[in-house]
Amino acid sequence: MPLFLGEYQHTLDAKGRVILPSKFRTRLAEGCVLTRGQETCLAVYTRDAFQARAERLTRAKLSNQRARNIARQFFAGAHEEEPDKQGRVVVPEPLRRYAGLDKDVVVIGAGNWLEIWDTATWENHQRSTEPDYRDLDIEDEDFDF
Repeated sequence: MPLFLGEYQHTLDAKGRVILPSKFRTRLAEGCVLTRGQETCLAVYTRDAFQARAERLTRAKLSNQRARNIARQFFAGAHEEEPDKQGRVVVPEPLRRYAGLDKDVVVIGAGNWLEIWDTATWENHQRSTEPDYRDLDIEDEDFDF
């Protein structure tokens, strides 16, 4: 499956819709799932990718409070959406509040999913994490996330 790549500047319209980048629309045409991402962004998954993540979360031990909390955040924030003919999806109000989305947003490819960020939050995040990226050596045998 091809990866989602790139960074795209967009705006939310008055109805809370965002245009998905045209190069991703075919993969998302049958629907997608928006949910809370990490670092106060939104994660956008194909239905299949969301299902795969969901299966991993539902296999977690119910006795593990951290796993329960993560599952609650992931599933409670999830909304199924279908892009319209212009490639727009509605970003539900609770998700807009969570991510601080008002008008200017950035849609980024994050490998197997997309993320939607408030533009200023994304710029601050990039500045603060650049040293980690700069010092990263993926060729190192000890490289492991």
